[in-house]
Amino acid sequence: MSSAAAATTANTALYSNTRFSSELLASSINAFSKTHFTTCSNSLRPKRNTRLILVPRASPPSDSAKSTEDSGKRKRRKKSDDGNGGDGEEGEDDDNRLQLSLDDVNPVGLGRKSRQIFDEVWRKFSGLGQISRTSRTDDEETLFIREGPMCEFVIPGAQNTTVLVVGATSRIGRIVVRKLMIRGYLVKALVRKADQEVVDMLPRSVEIVIGDVGDPATLKAAVEGCNKIIYCATARSTITGDLFRVDHLGVYNLCKAFQDYNNKLAQLRAGKSSKSKLVITKFKSPSSLDGWEVRQGTYFQDVVATKYDGGMDAKFEFTENGEAVFSGYVFTRGGFVELSKKLSLPLGSTLDRYEGLVLSVGGNGRSYVLILEAGPLADPSQSKLYFARISTKVGFCRVRVPFSSFRPVQPDDPPLDPFLIHTLTIRFEPRRQKPVEVNAETKQDLRSFKLILEYIKALPTGQETDFVLVSCSGLGIEPSRREQVLKAKRAGEDSLRRSGLGYTIVRPGPLEEEPGGQRALIFDQGNRISQGISCADVADICVKALHDSSARNKSFDVCYEYVAEQGKELYELVAHLPDKANNYLTPALSVLEKNT
Repeated sequence: MSSAAAATTANTALYSNTRFSSELLASSINAFSKTHFTTCSNSLRPKRNTRLILVPRASPPSDSAKSTEDSGKRKRRKKSDDGNGGDGEEGEDDDNRLQLSLDDVNPVGLGRKSRQIFDEVWRKFSGLGQISRTSRTDDEETLFIREGPMCEFVIPGAQNTTVLVVGATSRIGRIVVRKLMIRGYLVKALVRKADQEVVDMLPRSVEIVIGDVGDPATLKAAVEGCNKIIYCATARSTITGDLFRVDHLGVYNLCKAFQDYNNKLAQLRAGKSSKSKLVITKFKSPSSLDGWEVRQGTYFQDVVATKYDGGMDAKFEFTENGEAVFSGYVFTRGGFVELSKKLSLPLGSTLDRYEGLVLSVGGNGRSYVLILEAGPLADPSQSKLYFARISTKVGFCRVRVPFSSFRPVQPDDPPLDPFLIHTLTIRFEPRRQKPVEVNAETKQDLRSFKLILEYIKALPTGQETDFVLVSCSGLGIEPSRREQVLKAKRAGEDSLRRSGLGYTIVRPGPLEEEPGGQRALIFDQGNRISQGISCADVADICVKALHDSSARNKSFDVCYEYVAEQGKELYELVAHLPDKANNYLTPALSVLEKNT
C-alpha cells in the first residue's frame, strides 16, 4: 500500500471519529439549552445549531494527486453552476468546509468554548432571577420577573404590596429584603445614611429612604405608600440612650407615623381607616365627665370588721391641669369603689367589629378590674357581667385589653359577645394590690389610688399582620446588659401592641450565620427556649407572617429544635421544619395564645 493510500485511509477513520464526537457534543449542548433555557427571553436563546461538515487536513498530497483534486473541483463547480443558475452557494460551502481544521474539533478546545458559551448564557439567565440593578421601565419585563416560571416563591398579590424594611442593612434585614423581592413585593428600605457602602448592600431596585426612627419628622416619607412594615433595627450599643431611641421610641414613632398615614388616606377617601381605633370616650373637657357615675360597695358583710371600719370614698373630677382624675381610698374589708357609664357609640358602630379595648391612663401604679355588661338594652335582667384585670404603671401608660381576655362572673354564662356590650365599669379594690417600684423611703398605702384617664378606645380587628417586629429573647446578651436591653425591647413591644395595628412579635434565640431551612424550629411562649437560630430562618418567618392570619397579634419565641433540660419536661415543644413546599408557620402558631 502506498503512502498516499495509507494517509487517505487514516484520514477517513479520523474524520469519522471526529465527526461523531463533535456531533454528539453539539447535540448535548443543544438538548441542554432547550431544556433549561426555554424560559429565557428571546434575546438570550442560544442560536440554532447549523450542521458543519468537518474535514480534517491530511499530509500534503503529491503533484499528481493535487492535479487530480483540482480537476475534480473544477468539474464539481461547473456542475453546480449549471444546476443552480450560477449562484455559487455550493461553492461557498465547499470553501467554508475547507477552512475548518482539526484544531476546531479538538475536544479540549470544544470543551473550553462550550463552557464559555454556557457561562455566558447562564449569567444572563440567572440575571433574570436576580434583582434588577437598573430601574424598571418595561412593564412587561417587570411582570415576567414577578410572575414568570422562575419565581417559584411568588405570592399572589405581592406586586401590589409595598413593605417598609427598617434596619435593612442588619444581619436579618438584608435577607428579608431579598426574600421579599424574590416573592414579588415592592420594598422600601429605611436607612440613616445612604453612603456607598449601604447602597452596595441593597439591590438597586429597592427604594432607599433616609430617616431616623428617633426623629418622627423623617418617618412621614418612609411610610408613605407602604402597606406593611418589618422592623429589624436594633441599637448598635447597649447605652441606655441608644436602646431607648431605637428599640422603644423608634417603634412608637413608626407606629404613630403609620397610623397617621392610614388616617390621611381614609380622609381622602371620605371614610375611615380600617386600622383606626374607635373612640369610646376622650376626657378633654369637664363635659366629658357627664354620664360617669361613682359607686361603692362590698363583696360581703363582716359584722366584726364593721366596728373598726375606716370607710371608703372616691371622686371623679376634672382638675385645673386639664386631667380627669378618679381617686379615693378603701379601708373597708371587702370593699370596692367603681366608675361606671353606659356606652354611647357613634351611629353605625358596634364593638363586634373590634377585638379589644385600649386605655391611656396614668396614676400611682395600682391594678383595677375592668367590667363589661352585655345584654339586650330592652331587658336589663338578661345582662351578663364579664371582667378582666388590668395593671398600670407609675406615670402614663397604655393598657391593651382584648375582648377574649374577659371572663364571665357567673361560670355558666356564655362567652362575651362584643355586639351586646352596653356598660363599662372601672373598679378598684384593695385586695391583690402589689407594691410598685418607687423610692424605697416612700411608704405606700395600697388602699388608696389615683387614676388619670386620657381616653378609652376600641382596637380594630383584621385578618393579617400590619407590623412585624424582630425583638429578642435575651439569650446571648451579656448578663450585665441583659436587663437594660430587655427593658427597652419590651417597652417597644408594648408600644406596638397598644398602637391598634395588627402585630407579630418574633423573639429569636442567639442569631447564627447559617443557611436556613436546615433544622427544625421550635415556637414557644414563656421565655423557655435555650438555643440559637439562623438569621435566614428568622427572615423567612417575618416574610411568611405578613399574610398569615394565625400570626396576627401574637408574640412568640423561636429557636432550633432541642431536647428539654432535666426538670423542664412539663410542657411539650412542637418542632416544625421550614420548607418552601409547605407553610410551616400556620400549624406552629395556631396553637399559641393570641394577644400576647
